[in-house]
Amino acid sequence: MEHRFKINRAGENQEAMGNRTELPSMADRMIALNSRLETLMPILTPIGVALGFLASPVFVQLKPFVPWFFALMTLSGSLKLRARDLGAAVANPLPVIVFFISAHVLMPLAALAASNLALPGDADTAAGFVLLFSTPTAISSFIWVSMFRGDGALALAIILLDVLAAPFVVPFSTSLLLGTNISIDAAAMASSLVLMIAIPTVIGIALNEATRGAAPKLAGPFLGPVSKLCLILVVSANAAAIAPQVDLGGSKTWMIAAVGILLAALGFSLGRLLGFAPALRGAKARTLVFSVGLRNISAAATLAIAYFPEAAALPAILGMIFQQSLAAVFGRLLLGKPIPKNGGPE
Repeated sequence: MEHRFKINRAGENQEAMGNRTELPSMADRMIALNSRLETLMPILTPIGVALGFLASPVFVQLKPFVPWFFALMTLSGSLKLRARDLGAAVANPLPVIVFFISAHVLMPLAALAASNLALPGDADTAAGFVLLFSTPTAISSFIWVSMFRGDGALALAIILLDVLAAPFVVPFSTSLLLGTNISIDAAAMASSLVLMIAIPTVIGIALNEATRGAAPKLAGPFLGPVSKLCLILVVSANAAAIAPQVDLGGSKTWMIAAVGILLAALGFSLGRLLGFAPALRGAKARTLVFSVGLRNISAAATLAIAYFPEAAALPAILGMIFQQSLAAVFGRLLLGKPIPKNGGPE
């Protein structure tokens, strides 16, 4: 009996140890949380906008911290970038050149024209739309490119080059297109872009290279959820900053929202049309849909509030509500269903 009891106790101890090893680690839990938050972003972002409008006296206090929140978000998103991603652009520069012409020439011109047509004489709104469609492509575009089996290396190369060029491209585009209609401190705007986007991106790449690709696995699980929280705070703070000037039920607000949706639709569609060129078919075409269509909309709102009349932030604030949802809709319309990882049907 005693011998059998010892055997049973030993078996129980082994089972208990096995159960302990099967418990998910903190990193696993954070990865699961981050994955869940990513699926909820189309809902959480509008909630952040609503919180900013409903509790503006609270969230407007966060305004001085927005650039730092944004820098942390950029660092988190750039941990997966590698210097070798530039090799895709060097080996085949045509898709990148086409992207820059489409995203930073054609779309800002279309934004200016659409704004002047829909709201003639409204310089602040025109500035907001031009700024919105001059900002870099969204880092989240890589997620959508992956879902629809685009060219991941090309997507990362576009993100990297666009982010590093932003301190030069954004002030130049806005100054050139807006002219003397609105005062722009281009140097200060460039400095903010360096702080919020360029420096964190370089740090993220350096960490990834120094750890030989281990940085995303080590820091990513913890930075991911934190960056999502930072995004909600950035959205809420930016919405709170313009809340006193916005009439949500006014016809102007609805017109700005409609123009924003139409321009976003144009961006996705332009990316798809480019894919019909023989040299840009297949995975490259899928990549351009999201690289051209998605913008770093939080950066646009932050820059608009810092360097333009606050009303210029309204196109970006409203755009936060529907940008990710539009990506899902136009991805299905233009490319069909997302392709599963095994390449088979869903």
